[in-house]
Amino acid sequence: MNISHQNSSTNQEEHFDSIVIGAGMSGLAAAIRLAMAGQSVTVLEQHSIAGGLNSYYRRGKRKLDVGLHAMTNFMEQGQKGKPLGKILKQLRLRYGQLKLSPQKSSLIHFPNQKLCFSNQIEKLQADIAQTFPDQKENFEQLLEFVDHFNETDLNHQFIPASQHLSQIITDPLLLNMLMTPLLLYGSANQDEMDLAQFVIMFKSIYLEGFMRPEGGVRTIIQLLLDRLDSLGVKIRYRTKVQAILKSEEHVTGVLLQSEDVILANKIYSSIGSLESEQLADLPLRSRPGALSFVETIFHFEQRPSDSGADQTIIFYNDRPKFQYHCPATLFDPSSAVVCFPNNFEQDDGPEGVIRITFIANYQLWSKLSKNDYLNAKEQVKMAALATIKQVAPNFSATPIFTDTFTPMTIERYTGHIGGAVYGSPDKWRDGTTELAGLFLTGTDQGFLGIVGSLLSGISIANLHGISRD
Repeated sequence: MNISHQNSSTNQEEHFDSIVIGAGMSGLAAAIRLAMAGQSVTVLEQHSIAGGLNSYYRRGKRKLDVGLHAMTNFMEQGQKGKPLGKILKQLRLRYGQLKLSPQKSSLIHFPNQKLCFSNQIEKLQADIAQTFPDQKENFEQLLEFVDHFNETDLNHQFIPASQHLSQIITDPLLLNMLMTPLLLYGSANQDEMDLAQFVIMFKSIYLEGFMRPEGGVRTIIQLLLDRLDSLGVKIRYRTKVQAILKSEEHVTGVLLQSEDVILANKIYSSIGSLESEQLADLPLRSRPGALSFVETIFHFEQRPSDSGADQTIIFYNDRPKFQYHCPATLFDPSSAVVCFPNNFEQDDGPEGVIRITFIANYQLWSKLSKNDYLNAKEQVKMAALATIKQVAPNFSATPIFTDTFTPMTIERYTGHIGGAVYGSPDKWRDGTTELAGLFLTGTDQGFLGIVGSLLSGISIANLHGISRD
């Protein structure tokens, strides 16, 4: 459909300088920056809670994080030049408000080799020197390459990371192991990663490291909501956008599902490039993503560390080579992200928790009947319990609570087509679209994770909403 403002029937019209579609991390950050610049802003969120891909939900008395295993880009208070520091400065938040707790250590777990890393790169260097002694100098070269690479250049074109990096890390197993956490935490491309994205994730995970805010992702969300409230910005929950309106190839506003129209000079969409193109009736320049996940969350009366399971995150793979692509079955239990939220330096959880994430096939999940869907979730649960036995054999506690979400859950609550967590493999670094005044933030602008999403919202608002005004 080709909807313009002129031919839309309306029940109500308002006008803002900027509309932000989606109250995920990037959308909230963009709205804060735009409001700080004195613009009138409204945020439209189709669900009843903020956070998008990194939010939480309630089951009984328990509030469960979704998306967040750990925040990347840890920094100590007072450190200069770090991404998190830039976020705090741009949004005018204080470090102490985050109540950050760093990881203890994490593990890349392959059949015959393991690599341990922490928030100090020296730990990974020592493990590589011991496990892959002939690659010690190669890894030093990789560190130098990463240090000199300008990953924030918005003009970067896609370069396959594995092809380029194989000239530096000449042992295929080591390169595959190093890429495994980075692929799982930040690639929309199957079995490959963009070189610039590799550098972003390498710095985020290996050079800076994992952390968790006290109280989980709710702490971050509430800080952003409080900041928006202080700026007078209203989030409209349960407000679904039916179409992005345009006139003479420039955005004019949005048509809501309620048939109300909201007018705006500019729109910042955090819902994904393909999803935004469909709403604006634009030619589709973005391919749908193929990577989705299932996750099971277990709660126990005992802490995993009581039985010796003291790693924060384990990147598990039981094949000779990690395969990062959509499986031919409902899910692939041969690899997993195993997260132990209790195993940060500060444990504020009332119960023991383990989260197990598998790569999944959205198309197969979407075709299941209700009964088959429930049975498939039970299969995921059993596979997840088996994975726990593989990585923490001494932990034998019985779960007191279990919940599983699937690609269908992801699609329902994020709006990402196909439950594609990392969106389209096509990224638009400058945030522009084919429609003047419509800009992308978040996943398909190319920044992933909580810190990346916040930086995306800030950078796109600064670039297209503030500096040009």
